[in-house]
Amino acid sequence: MMQNELLKAAYSPENFRKKGHQLIDELADHLNAQIYQESTKTLEWHIPEDERVFWSNFLENGNDNELFRNILKRITAVHNPKCIGHQVTPTVPVTALTAMISGLLNNGMAVYEMGMAPSAIERVVTDLLCQKIGYDTNSRGFLTSGGTLANLTALLSARKEKITNDIWNNGHKTALGIMVSAEAHYCVDRAAKIMGLGEKGIIKIPVTDGYQLDTSLLESELQKAKANNIQVYAIVGSAPSTATGIYDDLASIAAFANKNDLWFHVDGAHGGAAIFSEKYKYTVAGIEKADSVVIDGHKMMMLPTITTALLFKNGNHSYTTFSQKADYLLVQSDEEDWYNKAKRTFECTKTMMSIHWFTLFKIYGESIFKEYLDQLYDMGRSFGKIIEETPQFELAVQPHSNIICFRYVDGLRANAALNTINQEIRQQLLEEGDYYIVQTKLKEVHYLRCTIMNPFTSEEHFSVLLSKIISIKNEITSDLH
Repeated sequence: MMQNELLKAAYSPENFRKKGHQLIDELADHLNAQIYQESTKTLEWHIPEDERVFWSNFLENGNDNELFRNILKRITAVHNPKCIGHQVTPTVPVTALTAMISGLLNNGMAVYEMGMAPSAIERVVTDLLCQKIGYDTNSRGFLTSGGTLANLTALLSARKEKITNDIWNNGHKTALGIMVSAEAHYCVDRAAKIMGLGEKGIIKIPVTDGYQLDTSLLESELQKAKANNIQVYAIVGSAPSTATGIYDDLASIAAFANKNDLWFHVDGAHGGAAIFSEKYKYTVAGIEKADSVVIDGHKMMMLPTITTALLFKNGNHSYTTFSQKADYLLVQSDEEDWYNKAKRTFECTKTMMSIHWFTLFKIYGESIFKEYLDQLYDMGRSFGKIIEETPQFELAVQPHSNIICFRYVDGLRANAALNTINQEIRQQLLEEGDYYIVQTKLKEVHYLRCTIMNPFTSEEHFSVLLSKIISIKNEITSDLH
């Protein structure tokens, strides 16, 4: 019998039961306050150094029983309907329980015997997602830790398939490139540079006035790359762009990719979940033609961070990316090695993220994803209409999704002055902590940016926010005088 008293206390089932009950009660109270009490702030702003000092002191002097309560006080409350900043979902509460299961059971899933249930569940979940995209039974996928890692893996898979020499073992012999929208998420740039493509290998296609990738420029940009001895092997479509929420024309990109024998990858990290919506499925028309698709569960599917699906039209490609032999082919048989995850992903060990998805499918069915996406995209359009009807503001672009970019313009015309005022408005909103929004820069113009992630966010919240912004602007200009 182990005699170490500290370890015995740390592993005590009764201590865990007591702490767990206390925490569940505190989290339930937090949810109730954030969702239903309008006076509750989204965050209490502290500058980084003050926050560091607080937690350094707490580590030395804080009361153990106050730890969870202090964390709850000093976070950004994503379940608050006034939290309309980043693309982080207010998780369905039951997924806190699945996260607890994953945290306690700690099945790493590198090999099947270290995660039997979550490995099999992952296969069920990814097969279902492939089906919803419109892929056939030859498709396969896996889950991984975030859209950045998934996009990098997809581009590595593309390189393995489209480049004849064995780069995995022998390195680059020619300059390689990928084509992507100028408004694509920065992780695509990052992935390309990790792969050694460099700046010249990231061929950024300008966008239209509506911030879509301009497909009319694809042929000329491809020929320009060839003239510079860059072998383009892949093209990425955004579904949608992170900054603007605008979907690229996936069907046109797919046709271009097919014509030029390029790998077509869709970064659907944010909006790929539209595959579940009859109302908004048109936004991803052509996604079924993609060679690979990324969908984040922690964005538009109400799951905890960090939970991402990478899905392949041809299931063979989900196995060959990291294979040691370039000529390895998956045999569709009982011997298919889908259950040993480390052969297919960057990660050897990963969380049991499949159980989050599976639990929502099992308890609520596919309809919960449809209802969630429809509600948020409906609210995105509603907010866009309210902005258009409020003369002090202008939209950057008509919303395709739940991402809205707008700015205060009343009485100001010079972009420099407008940029400064909108930046100051956003900073003051952050410090007040009632509403949480973010900001972005499009073609050197500074915009306020909201992402409607909470199904409890209403048109009334939008109207109050705009009134608050007008009030802040008046305070700023009054102080200047």
